[in-house]
Amino acid sequence: MKIRTVLFVDDDETILRSLERGLLDELYIKLFANSAQQAIEILKNEQVHVIVTDMRMPDMDGIELLRVVRETYPKIVKIVLSGYTDMPVLLKEFDQGEIFEFVPKPWKLEKDLKKIVLNAIDHYNLQNECETVKQVN
Repeated sequence: MKIRTVLFVDDDETILRSLERGLLDELYIKLFANSAQQAIEILKNEQVHVIVTDMRMPDMDGIELLRVVRETYPKIVKIVLSGYTDMPVLLKEFDQGEIFEFVPKPWKLEKDLKKIVLNAIDHYNLQNECETVKQVN
C-alpha cells in the first residue's frame, strides 16, 4: 500500500501544532500550512491526496482554497474543519461532491478527525483503483 499525504491548513498556529502532535503516530505523511497561499505553494511541490482546511482564514477562505484545489488538483479529497458554518455555501459544495466531510469545531482528535482522515485516504485509494481498472478495460 502506498503512503499517502495529507495537508492540514489553518491560520491558527496553535491548532496546527496540536494536529502535528496529535497525529504524530499516524501512518501517512502530514504537511501543515498556515494560510491558503502557503497551501497552494505546497500543492505545487508535493503530491497531496487529502486536504483538511479551516473555513475562515484571512486573504483566502477555505471554500476559495478548495475551489482552486478542485480546478487544479481534482483528485484530492477535501475536508473542511471549522467552527464557522456558512451552511448555504457548504451545502452547495456537498451537493457538487466537492467536500468529502465537514468536521465542526470543537472536534475530538481520536473520535472524529483521525477516523475521518483515514476514511478520506481510503476514499482516495478506492477512486484511484477504480480509475486504474477503467484504464485497463
